[in-house]
Amino acid sequence: WTRVPILVLSARHSSDEKVEALDAGADDYVTKPFGMDELLARLRAAVRRAEPAAGSGGDEVVVETDGFTVDLAAKKAVREGRDVRLTPTEWHLLEVLVRNSGKLVSQKQLLQEVWGPSYGTETNYLRVYMAQLRRKLETDPSHPRHFITEPGMGYRFER
Repeated sequence: WTRVPILVLSARHSSDEKVEALDAGADDYVTKPFGMDELLARLRAAVRRAEPAAGSGGDEVVVETDGFTVDLAAKKAVREGRDVRLTPTEWHLLEVLVRNSGKLVSQKQLLQEVWGPSYGTETNYLRVYMAQLRRKLETDPSHPRHFITEPGMGYRFER
């Protein structure tokens, strides 16, 4: 549920433990003893894989709607010329939806990305935070144009 590369440094050599760590989300598994040059090379490789490809155009930095603007790089939302104050959780939820603009993001995916892997069924969290985002960003929160609920499935961000 994070984009930060995760390297496991361990004295354990068993294949089962390596598989378990990698399946749990680790990007690499290094066993002791290891050389510092090897560790640094693995770190550089993990960071390269985590960075978007140059010129890929897959990540827009500024997303504009008719009512508000989201600047992903500056981690800032602006509505009617004024900065909108968002909590870290509201921002994370907004960021996941905006990065998946036009696509349905399942409730489970949102919960796991924003709150963590053990929150796959806490749909009440989503209802509360989506209502807060709508109040802060939508022109008419009771009839949202940008934060669309797909009942029983998830949410979609539409420009």
